[in-house]
Amino acid sequence: MANDVFIQTLPDDPLIEPVIAGLFDEYRRRYGNYFGDQEQETLDLYAPPQGAFIVLLRAGEPIAMGAFKRYDPQTAELKRIWTRTDLRRQGLAQRVLQQLETLALEQGYRQLYLTTGFRQPEAVGLYLSNGYQPQFDPSVDSEVYSRPPYDGRLPFRKSLTTADALCCAPERKIA
Repeated sequence: MANDVFIQTLPDDPLIEPVIAGLFDEYRRRYGNYFGDQEQETLDLYAPPQGAFIVLLRAGEPIAMGAFKRYDPQTAELKRIWTRTDLRRQGLAQRVLQQLETLALEQGYRQLYLTTGFRQPEAVGLYLSNGYQPQFDPSVDSEVYSRPPYDGRLPFRKSLTTADALCCAPERKIA
């Protein structure tokens, strides 16, 4: 929408509490305590020049978000891509994904890595449709990956090109 704008921030910004809470509420609904208590990450990991944390605002309200942090010198790890549940199926997650790809490329990363949970078929579809290569067999029922020797995470990789940065040039502006 015309009044949507990306901002760059950190996960502890009070403005984005509703989307952070929504993300973790959804994780609890889908997985219960499967992944246990996640250890707290250092917020600096998501700050430039090694990372980014972006939020899509509509009329000043946070509606979608995503982040990346350094995985290795050439690779950024995407994290926390999420859209408010009442606004799904509008392409917002794809816009966030494309914006993150552009920022990662600008920061010198040449590859992306991410994991999603085994009970997130929408995320699997998003990543497959955007050129991410699964590092698992997507033809297998994803519940298989919830049992040993697996850890419940479905990994993906993608090599970045200049074309990835050009895809969302009109949205490049970050407030």
